[in-house]
Amino acid sequence: MAGAATTLTIGLGNQLYEVVAGEGLTFGRSPRTTLCLDATDLGISRVAGSLEADAGVWWLVNKSTVRPLEVVDDVGIRTVLPPGRRLAVTAPITVIVEGATRRHALTIDLPDEAQDSSSGGPVSGPQVEGNPTRAASDVALTSADKLALVALFSGYLEPFPRYDPHPKSYADAAARLDWPRTTLVKRVEYMRTRLTNAGVPNLLGDNALQHLAEWALATGLIGRADLALLPPR
Repeated sequence: MAGAATTLTIGLGNQLYEVVAGEGLTFGRSPRTTLCLDATDLGISRVAGSLEADAGVWWLVNKSTVRPLEVVDDVGIRTVLPPGRRLAVTAPITVIVEGATRRHALTIDLPDEAQDSSSGGPVSGPQVEGNPTRAASDVALTSADKLALVALFSGYLEPFPRYDPHPKSYADAAARLDWPRTTLVKRVEYMRTRLTNAGVPNLLGDNALQHLAEWALATGLIGRADLALLPPR
């Protein structure tokens, strides 16, 4: 886990801040916070959150009594931190504070040597050329399968403010690839069936595409560098 003596680097827009153990940092609507996001936006809690060192670990704490925080990890998966809860900071994350007029994003970085060794470094996606990637059990995904996933889930891979943790529509993803929509649908449906048969859960029924996105991100099958595979807009 990150040591309490570690310096955190906080990014907000074009500004960077550093915080060390013993100091801490707060953010929210109040001008008394370390980072005042917007003193006029009543959709932001007076003190929305804080970064605190405790027992040798850095924690992101939701200080609000009513508003959740969105936390995006370094592979693009979003989680919700409810009011009053805290989350250990062991790898780079982005904290999104939703206001009434706009969203604010704080990036939180740790020195490489301070990141949780159990989480390891960033996992790069497999190369498009060469042998197919073994995805689950005996299922192999081709380079075209991977390209379909990147097009569908590019919103998860984009940096803030373009970050959008929702699958694209089949029509939008197919248009980005210049494929017929039916080609993309058949490829993804066949992929989901094969992965389901291989034991990957929740890939059929409601929210199947969202679960497929989270599985592809968590396993490192697709990553932010893979956005370069897509044709220019």
